[in-house]
Order: sequence, then structure tokens, then C-alpha cells
Amino acid sequence: MYVIVEIAGQQFKAEKGRKLYVNRLEGAEGAPVSFDRVLLTDNDGQVKVGAPVVQGARVEAKILKHLKDDKVLVFKKKRRKGYQKLNGHRQCLTQVEIVNLVA
Repeated sequence: MYVIVEIAGQQFKAEKGRKLYVNRLEGAEGAPVSFDRVLLTDNDGQVKVGAPVVQGARVEAKILKHLKDDKVLVFKKKRRKGYQKLNGHRQCLTQVEIVNLVA
């Protein structure tokens, strides 16, 4: 069984025991979280599509750790003008483990 769930504005495929990296969530490490914006459920070929969400379905997860993603460098240059700009960015992420799917 798997579901498509919306977490922090992004859609993820969630299965029991799967670990996901999502945008930073509030909560301490080890704390349980629940997501109720389930868009689709698939239970061995029986598909339910929500309009916009499936009623009564939710995903229960546990926060494993908070971390930062790899650094992304943004380099801008205009030739023959003496203009160079270098910026870096590291996205803040949270690793969650899917504990249970309630459909």
C-alpha cells in the first residue's frame, strides 16, 4: 500500500517504513507528526483519488533528524564589465520515517 501525500507544499509517495527528506518541519527529533492532506491511496490495485483530498486518510510519521542539504552555488558574471557575484544556499531539511498509513 502507498499514498501520495502533500507535506509542506510538496507531494511525496509514502509507504510504511520509508524515509523522506522534506522541508524543515516544526517539532523535536523523535516527535510524532501526522499529515492529513492525502491526495491518492493505492491498496493493492484499489485506487482512491481525492477531490482534493481523500476523506479520513492520514499519514503518521516520526521526525528522525533535522539537517541541511548540500550547498548550491550560484555564480553570475557579465563579461567585460568587471561584474562577478557568487552566492551560496543550503536548504534546511527534516528527515521523517513513515510509521503508519491510515486509509
